[in-house]
Amino acid sequence: MTQENKKYPELISLYKSGDFSTGFLVSTQKASTMPFEIKRVFWIHQVPPTYKRGNHAGHKTEEVIIAIQGSVEVQTESKAGRQTFVLNRPDLGLYIPAKCWISLTFSVNALLLVLASTDYDEQDIIPDYNEFLQL
Repeated sequence: MTQENKKYPELISLYKSGDFSTGFLVSTQKASTMPFEIKRVFWIHQVPPTYKRGNHAGHKTEEVIIAIQGSVEVQTESKAGRQTFVLNRPDLGLYIPAKCWISLTFSVNALLLVLASTDYDEQDIIPDYNEFLQL
């Protein structure tokens, strides 16, 4: 994937080495797989399976999200339309472009790692779906 601005959510394979006898290492070391420079890293865990997280978009922020443990169903809405992705492998990320609405449903004990293109800025978040539709 190049460093140009992408407009649609898409799956990204991450660098993985190892085997079942020794374990696996997954890395973003091969920077060409990341569509942006990573400015912030955070994780989300212990989300009740009946609770939907996300329900917002970012004006400028792009993300790559990775289910490190368990599974996370990601519903997106962007210029590509509505899509549903299931993240359940730690070597597979989902690119979320700016101005893409996301909703997240977590399995029990799921752990989601988020790599973001910006530092946190409350003004960047679009929490209102109707405002998002006006973009």
